[in-house]
Amino acid sequence: PREEQKMKPIHTILMAGLLAAGLAPAAQAQVQSFSTPPQGSVWNTMASVISGEARTSAGMRLVVQPYGGNAQMMQAVNDALAEFSLNDVNDVITAVSGTGDYTTAMPDLRIVARINPFPVGLYVREDSGMTAVSDLVGRSVPSGWDAFPIARSHISAILAAGGLDWDDVEQVPVPELIRGSDDMASGRVDSAFFAVGGPKVAEVDASVGGVRFLTVDDNDETLARIREVRPAFYFSEIAPAPVRVGVPEPMMFVTWDNVLVAGAHVPDEQVQALLAVLFDNRDAIGAAYPPLLALNLETAFREYPGVEYHPGAVAFFDERGVTMTSDQ
Repeated sequence: PREEQKMKPIHTILMAGLLAAGLAPAAQAQVQSFSTPPQGSVWNTMASVISGEARTSAGMRLVVQPYGGNAQMMQAVNDALAEFSLNDVNDVITAVSGTGDYTTAMPDLRIVARINPFPVGLYVREDSGMTAVSDLVGRSVPSGWDAFPIARSHISAILAAGGLDWDDVEQVPVPELIRGSDDMASGRVDSAFFAVGGPKVAEVDASVGGVRFLTVDDNDETLARIREVRPAFYFSEIAPAPVRVGVPEPMMFVTWDNVLVAGAHVPDEQVQALLAVLFDNRDAIGAAYPPLLALNLETAFREYPGVEYHPGAVAFFDERGVTMTSDQ
C-alpha cells in the first residue's frame, strides 16, 4: 500500500506532462498494429499501403501483423492485441454479435470508416455457355472453404441473387480462393468465386481462352434474400474496364463494403490521425494501390446495422462536416 501511495503522485505528474506535451504526438509515437490475413491477401496489401503512408506523411509507427484468417485478426483487435484491421463489414457485424462462424461475441470492435465497395461474383469459362447464376442448376459450385470461411456467406448470397440455393447445385469442396480458381481452370469445378478485378481472374482468363462473370437478378425480392444471408449486402453496377476481366457489359453484382475497424481501446487521437492520413493523402494511397482510389470522404461515414462507430471517427467526420448516410 505504501508503494502504491508513492506511485500515485508520480503517475499524476506523468499524466500532466503528457497533457502538456499534447496527446496527438504521444499517440503517434506509440507502435500500433494492423491485423490482417496472410501476406498476399487484398486486406494485407491495403493495410501495408495505408501503414506505409501513415509512417511517411504522419510519422505514425504503424506495422502490419498477419494472422491466419478473419476470426484471428478480429480477435486481436477485440482483445487489444492490435489497434486496427480491415474487413468485410458483414463479417464485423457477425463477429460483434458472436453468430455465424463466431462462437464468441466480440463487443469491442468499432467501425472507423467505409473504405471501398467490393463487388464479388461467380465466374465461369466463356465456352461453358453459361451467362447467369440461374444457369448453374445441376452444375458444380465451390464449397467448403475451410481456409476462407467468409466465402460461404458470399456464395450463398450470389446463389440467392440468381434464385438458387446450395441444394440446386453440386457442391465441390475447395479450401480457399486461389485453389478454387485453379480447380475451375482445370475443369474440376464449373464455377469459381472471386472479387471483380482480381488478378487471379485475369490469369485464369488467359489460361483458358476467356472467362465471364455470371449475372444476377437485382430486384427487391433478391435484395431481401441476400440480406437474409448478411444484412449489409447490396447490389452495385459495374462497368467494363481493362482490369475488370470477365465483365463484358455493365453488370449488377452482389457487393459488400470494406471497412476500417478499430478496437474500443484505441484512443480517439489515434483514430483521427489515421483517418486524416486516409483522406488527406488519398491520391498517394491510390497511386500505390488503385482500388483505394475509391476512398471518398463524403461516403465514408455509412450506417450499418449491429455495429458502432468509434467515437474518434464520429468526431473526425463531424469536424469535416460529413453526416452519416444510410443508403446503399
